[in-house]
Amino acid sequence: MESYLIQTITVGVIAQAEDSGQGMGSMLIFYLLLFAGLWFLLLAPQKKRQKAQQKMLSELKTGDSVLTNGGLYGEITNVKADRFIVKIAENTKVEISKGSVQSLVPRK
Repeated sequence: MESYLIQTITVGVIAQAEDSGQGMGSMLIFYLLLFAGLWFLLLAPQKKRQKAQQKMLSELKTGDSVLTNGGLYGEITNVKADRFIVKIAENTKVEISKGSVQSLVPRK
């Protein structure tokens, strides 16, 4: 009787282990699909926006009107390697980093 009980428990444990192995495979597939979905919904569009921002910054030149991250509008008067000189008012020029330019303001 005891050996039958132990044998039954052993068979049950082995069956559970086999089932859980199959469950782990489906969990792995689930997490891979979740990661792929997050990549296409969140990371890929962010990378696309970042490329567009870098392209816009590389194409800025003297005379372009820009909007800074701080909300200042100005006109680029000089382009340096890592920053711009921007005229924000008469007799007022500021140096800003290239990363602080939010967008190019279309000419009217």
